[in-house]
This record gives sequence, C-alpha cells and structure tokens, in this order.
Amino acid sequence: MPDRSQRNRLVPFLMMVVGAALILGVGGWYLGTYLRQPSASSVVAPQEEENYPQIARVSLSDAKAAFDDGSAVFVDVRDAAAYNQNHIPGALSIPLAEIADHTNELDTDDWIITY
Repeated sequence: MPDRSQRNRLVPFLMMVVGAALILGVGGWYLGTYLRQPSASSVVAPQEEENYPQIARVSLSDAKAAFDDGSAVFVDVRDAAAYNQNHIPGALSIPLAEIADHTNELDTDDWIITY
C-alpha cells in the first residue's frame, strides 16, 4: 500500500489526467458536431418550378394586400396533412391532384391565388 507522501504526489497527476480527458472529450464532441453540419455542396437545390406563362405571378406584397382587404380567394393546393399543419386563415384546401375535380367550386370572377 502506498504511503501518504506517494498518494500526495499522485493527486496532481490524476487531476491532470482527468482534466486532459475532459478537454479531449469536449473537443471531440465539438469537432464531431462541426463535421456533421451539411456543407454547401451537400445541400440539395430545390426543384425548378414548372413555368405557366398564361398564369400571372403574384408578389408577396400584392397577395398580402389582397388578404388584408379580402379581395382574393386563397387556395392551398398542398395535401391535406400540410394544410392541417398550417395554412393561411380562410384558405380553401384543394390538393393539386384534385383541383380539376373542384374547379366548379370556384367563382371565375374572383381573384384566385393558389399556393
């Protein structure tokens, strides 16, 4: 069994080992977190939108003004799950796959904004 003087010399050594292990652990964790972040080359570009030149595009400010004064009907063409998760208050839910079956529900004299 080590005597008291040997134990007193061992304490600083053990404290350095524990401190070094903590520093290496935190450094490894930080490095691992940094390396898991997606790089610019791994980010997937959004798919290009289909171009419908016969349909006018609406700016966000014009759409917001139409919403505020109630001059447009908003139609959410996402699936029902996305609509239920979040949608513009008062927007109609007509999924894009079903829009041909529901066009008779819309008044063609109204300004219809789809999103």
